[in-house]
Amino acid sequence: MSVLFFHNVNDFSGVVVKVGDRVNTFKPGDEVYGRPRKTRIGTLAEFIAVHEEDIWLKPQNLTFEEAASIPLIGLTTYQAFVDILQLQKGQKLLIHAGSGGVGTFAIQLAKLMGAFVATTASEKGYELVKSLGADLIINYKKENFEELLAGYDAVFDTLGGEALERSFRVLKPGGQIVSISGMPNARFGKEAKLGWMKTTILSIVSRRITAQEKKSQTRYHFLFMKPSGEQLKIIKEFIEGGLFKPIIDKVYHWKDAEQAFHYLESGRAKGKVVIKIK
Repeated sequence: MSVLFFHNVNDFSGVVVKVGDRVNTFKPGDEVYGRPRKTRIGTLAEFIAVHEEDIWLKPQNLTFEEAASIPLIGLTTYQAFVDILQLQKGQKLLIHAGSGGVGTFAIQLAKLMGAFVATTASEKGYELVKSLGADLIINYKKENFEELLAGYDAVFDTLGGEALERSFRVLKPGGQIVSISGMPNARFGKEAKLGWMKTTILSIVSRRITAQEKKSQTRYHFLFMKPSGEQLKIIKEFIEGGLFKPIIDKVYHWKDAEQAFHYLESGRAKGKVVIKIK
């Protein structure tokens, strides 16, 4: 197995300190960023071993803290817009929670692809999402997005629950929803090759979403992000070309990690929260 060892873990940036015998892409001393596959995530640590296909060289114009904020939101958004939605110039897209970690990157990528972007945000997040290029901003505390929008090509759902269910109302027939917070459905089970039994269970638990999908003549996708060094390479080129900027709310030291998680749970973060190991 080809593995590398480097500083930090989960969404990370760091320095390669050792490589396996069959690693050809990277060498000790390389500055990299990435998101390990699901069997390698789940904790904060100074070192981790990952597969070389899950990482890429860090954008040269970013600090380690800035680079660490990119992999999860960058890969998630890229896979939603490029791999699933195949977003086209001029299409209308609703992005929920535009001032959040995923939302801030999503707005930038959608505008780069030429879409008309509507997003939900609070008054505190208004100036941020406007600066990122949002065309229409809906104050979710005072307005109901489904009463203001209609005929949209796609929705990028980062909230799930009631917001997801209401999102079907803004789509035109043939429109699509990609959710990272909703319920996985049978389509996801088949695509992920989870087997007959698990796919059947997903079909049962997601039947409410499936009913709305059929009623509105739309298509619902659940997205579970996959690590990809190749896609991180593309994102790196975008960033080095000045097409994206990372949005970081706060950077915490490792010893203050508990405070970081409390801040995330508060729902007040605008952009990403980063924990610095060293």
